Amino acid sequence: MIGKHVGIDLLRHGDTGQRSYRGQLDDALSPLGWTQLRAAIFGRSWDAIVTSPLRRCADFAHDLASARRVPLRVDARLAEYHFGDWQGVPIDVLAKEQGEALARFWADPVACPPPGGEPFAAFRERLCAALNEVALAAVTQRVLVVTHGGAIRLLRCEAEGRDFGDMANIEVPHASLHPLDWAAPGGA
Repeated sequence: MIGKHVGIDLLRHGDTGQRSYRGQLDDALSPLGWTQLRAAIFGRSWDAIVTSPLRRCADFAHDLASARRVPLRVDARLAEYHFGDWQGVPIDVLAKEQGEALARFWADPVACPPPGGEPFAAFRERLCAALNEVALAAVTQRVLVVTHGGAIRLLRCEAEGRDFGDMANIEVPHASLHPLDWAAPGGA
């Protein structure tokens, strides 16, 4: 049964200096990334923070939670999509060498995942389960979720009733905040 809708803020990690599908590679933030994130949260407050375990999210989340003295929870389900054989390969190289496969992935990530990539259904299932848990807390608290571009795109499609083929059309710049209206699981 679906409960009431709650507001959750999603924050994409800042710049890492890498220009490829990073997926589950564990990059640190660049100095620019730290600056971007500090600017993104300036003047805003939350009662709790939940983060992906990958350093580009978790390092900032730990820093923010400590500075603001709010609880922090690390949730492995919020990690980025695993891009399989494409992970770490520069996008321009993929476009040149596997352009048709890349176009198919952008158009239909469900049916056309990267070679060796995470099954899209598994990605969706773990992200939705993580956000359902966050939503239970968000009924009474303002919660910030620090995660990744692909995760934010999927969760926005899910919450907004959009086709997953729209994911490539959703702008999610580094350190961007995305308010999300999510149905908390539970009684009506």
